[in-house]
Amino acid sequence: MSNNNSMLIQPGHLRLADLRRIATESLQLTIDPAADAAIAVSAQTVRDVVAQGAPAYGINTGFGKLAKTHIPDAQLERLQLNLVRSHAVGTGALLDDASVALILALKAASLARGFSGVRPAVIAALLALYNGGIYPCIPAKGSVGASGDLAPLAHMTLALMGEGEVRVGGNIMPARDGLAAAGLSALTLAAKEGLALLNGTQVSTALALRGLFAAEDLFAAAVVAGALAVDAARGSDAPFDPRIHAVRGQPGQIDVAAQYRKLLSGSAIRRSHLVNDDRVQDPYSLRCQPQVMGACLDLIRNVAATLTIEANAVTDNPLVFVGTDGVGGEVLSGGNFHGEPVALAADTLALAIAEIGALSERRVALLIDASLSGLPPFLVREPGLNSGFMMAHVTAAALASENKSLAHPASVDSLPTSANQEDHVSMATFAARRLLEMAVNTRGIVGIELLAAAQGIDFHAPLQTSPALQQVHALLRARVPFYAEDRYFAPDIAAVTQLLEEHTLTPWVAAILPSFA
Repeated sequence: MSNNNSMLIQPGHLRLADLRRIATESLQLTIDPAADAAIAVSAQTVRDVVAQGAPAYGINTGFGKLAKTHIPDAQLERLQLNLVRSHAVGTGALLDDASVALILALKAASLARGFSGVRPAVIAALLALYNGGIYPCIPAKGSVGASGDLAPLAHMTLALMGEGEVRVGGNIMPARDGLAAAGLSALTLAAKEGLALLNGTQVSTALALRGLFAAEDLFAAAVVAGALAVDAARGSDAPFDPRIHAVRGQPGQIDVAAQYRKLLSGSAIRRSHLVNDDRVQDPYSLRCQPQVMGACLDLIRNVAATLTIEANAVTDNPLVFVGTDGVGGEVLSGGNFHGEPVALAADTLALAIAEIGALSERRVALLIDASLSGLPPFLVREPGLNSGFMMAHVTAAALASENKSLAHPASVDSLPTSANQEDHVSMATFAARRLLEMAVNTRGIVGIELLAAAQGIDFHAPLQTSPALQQVHALLRARVPFYAEDRYFAPDIAAVTQLLEEHTLTPWVAAILPSFA
């Protein structure tokens, strides 16, 4: 539930559109007061367990292989403090603010389900960081995605305790100073709270969601670019006929074909070669776009469903279950922290991102090949004197090839940790983290295709493309002029890439994307 720049989080009911907003907008988040009772009862159950003195994992015992070690009541706060400090072992570049913001929100929403045994103050502290734009400095590397994202979440938790560093307005400072500047106090963790904060898949889920949102934007841009390329190459719109796709029945394919029909409708370029065109069939990169992009859309939708569930999930350990009458709590140890669902979803999404770029690269190759496109060689006047798009295609090929390596599944790898207590791990965090790098590569490929397709459209003047694609062409030409002769080309690619980073083309295809459904 949201309006303007505020959002009321109903634990367990976050929608994909909400998650996109949390990651991309400056919001003020609050937890639905209806969750307060469950949170309070869960926290009281932990206090009761401590009072009873019976061993309960993570509450009054050591962790992992040290779970048989009983910890006296007087040292329970120290136990949580030691846990956080010892697990903050991340390395590498820091996660960006958007990812950290989403991590904070996901962790707060998960704890607010009332199965984690933390006090309301812990959840409030997480939301205070998000709402205040105070982002814990979280190194990107160091999680295997098994007992949750332990190392990165430990760095997040350090900031709540006034330790480590935070980033505010792009400036890195000691966490205690960042908290003080916002009028916040450092948090002292009670029994189980450190473990509840460290266990969980919120880092890998946040990174996978960021990859999903990027994939949606890339998908939309590639569909638009592909339609523009069809007209630039004087391709046929017959392969997008709904009857073809209906008899196969694949839902993504059916939906994508409809988008191509809509984008190409009314093209004068298409009307100009409806008759007396000796070409029988277009190459696959034009003709099979609904089949390839439709399959990618199906994967994106499946991943969206998995990640929406995971974003609402309770994934720490142990979990606190209270009787239906609000009394008689039980603490159960399980394995919801294992990141396999996120790892497999991220690996699947990596395939889609790679394929979107691979198909786009093939269309660039087609457009610069005069024997296939019918356009001037390398899309430039006076070829030979001018090299035109020759090297731009090389860049697209390099990016597509790099994505092939990055698309290798991370989830098939597993190294046992914690003296073989954690003997199978998911590698979910890396699986998710590499998605944004792949998205940057595919964005570059699609950007180059848009430039090439716009160039091809210009060569067909005075014939015009469809009204919808004329708008796209105008957007491109507002950033990058016609390539009349060789010039410094990198700024052109950077300009169109920036246009894609601004999600400018997403609205053209948003109706079939899961974040906008």
